[in-house]
Amino acid sequence: MEGYFEIGKVTGTHGIRGTMRVFPTTEDPSRFERLKEVIFQLRGRQEVFHIQKVAYQKQFILLTVKEITDINVAELYKTASILIPDAQAIPLEEDEYYTRDLYGLTVVTDAGEELGKIEEIFSTGSNDVYVVKKEGAKDLLLPAIKDVVLAVDPAEKKMTVHLLEGLRD
Repeated sequence: MEGYFEIGKVTGTHGIRGTMRVFPTTEDPSRFERLKEVIFQLRGRQEVFHIQKVAYQKQFILLTVKEITDINVAELYKTASILIPDAQAIPLEEDEYYTRDLYGLTVVTDAGEELGKIEEIFSTGSNDVYVVKKEGAKDLLLPAIKDVVLAVDPAEKKMTVHLLEGLRD
């Protein structure tokens, strides 16, 4: 079964002709311009829409689709996730991973100690921070930097890290 990537969330409408205001959840918001269609997912249901126009307003994308021409219909899609098939994902560079593939990875130190699983990921601007949780232990915050993250193996569901001084405190 084909997987999907979320690239945006509908936050509201713009104007009376059905244009939707979208908050991009992709690193490259201009990708909307290269797409012909997107999938809206709302309340467990998916619908395909054909892109007619893409514009920008501050941090938002103004998305007009052929199938929606009225503000009242557009309002029904508020909070919808905008998805694309895996095949349309931006290709990864070496040592890059899709965030969704990191959730649930077991984190172990280079000395073999199991620290827990990645449960949350925060983007800080300079680097991501992985929140590692283990029952009975305090949450561990690991910066996603080369000095800390030594190896990632999504197939084995494992990440090997080196704990720098002060990270455990």
